[in-house]
Amino acid sequence: MRQKASTVVTMADVARSAGVSTMTVSNVINGRPRVGAETKERVLAAIGELGYQVNLAARHLRAGRTGVVGLAVPELENPYFAQLAGRLADRFEAHDLRVVVERTGASREGEMEAVAFSRLRMYDGLILSVVDIDPAELGQLRTDAPVVLIGERALPSRFDHVMMDNVDGARQATAHLLATGARRVAMLGGEPDGAANMPALRAEGYALAHAEAGVPVDPRLNIRSSFRLQDGYEGIRALLDRGIGFDAVFALNDVVAMGALRALADAGLRVPADVQVIGFDDIDEAAYLVPALSTVSPGHAEMADRITALLTAQITDGPTGEPQEIVVPARLVHRATTTPLS
Repeated sequence: MRQKASTVVTMADVARSAGVSTMTVSNVINGRPRVGAETKERVLAAIGELGYQVNLAARHLRAGRTGVVGLAVPELENPYFAQLAGRLADRFEAHDLRVVVERTGASREGEMEAVAFSRLRMYDGLILSVVDIDPAELGQLRTDAPVVLIGERALPSRFDHVMMDNVDGARQATAHLLATGARRVAMLGGEPDGAANMPALRAEGYALAHAEAGVPVDPRLNIRSSFRLQDGYEGIRALLDRGIGFDAVFALNDVVAMGALRALADAGLRVPADVQVIGFDDIDEAAYLVPALSTVSPGHAEMADRITALLTAQITDGPTGEPQEIVVPARLVHRATTTPLS
């Protein structure tokens, strides 16, 4: 008979019920091969009958670990971060680690707290998406927790860092539009302030492609915005309402591009016949839009692989020497919203 829920069932209880040693029960639970089929079946039957549950937390703490990795990202609504979390969860699961996601709000305070309190939250390691924190402050943080940074800009610090190639990815996107005949490429989400953040880096690639093609940039085509669907929609509406002509759109992320596509459709403009559109990030939804969105893939699989390898190495082996800075190459993904090269 199954024991009452209030009774704590131990491994010793399972061993007595199955008529085996506690070591045999441990071998069955951990999937070790040195248990015969009949004995294994008897142990599993006892586990089911008694309602025994493995205390994974205690197991990890005895090994000096909690089995949890923190992922601190600016926001949870953006599909890019949701899909990144899913990829990382799959990879860390293979290392017997679970991923817990927290939001920093893209603020300096949120990012500083994520690092400073990572041990108090009982993380074995932390992945931090850096947006607003000052590089000097980052280097001065005192933590012995394994940390891997992800983000858009080079950050001289003592932490490993994996980042996408924002400049070249944006250059590829804009160069594709120019190579297919566009001459007035609107940029949605541009940031001309000079800070080395994602908008500035992608704006740099946009300007670089124009310089390489010998095509001047009309500053009126640089529409500053946030990165929500409505920002893409409102950016296109602003250009149309002001009578500023454009024949292509480079949106600094796919979500903004999706908003732009709706605004163009509402205005009766055909994509790509009247206006070409390209995004950045290659989120899963991009391939299923009508028309399917051309975009830039930042190398999702390689980024997740590199982040996982760096953090698990730190967790297992401790500090690995000089911090590594890894830039994952970007790749143009041509779909139906841009004209193919002839």
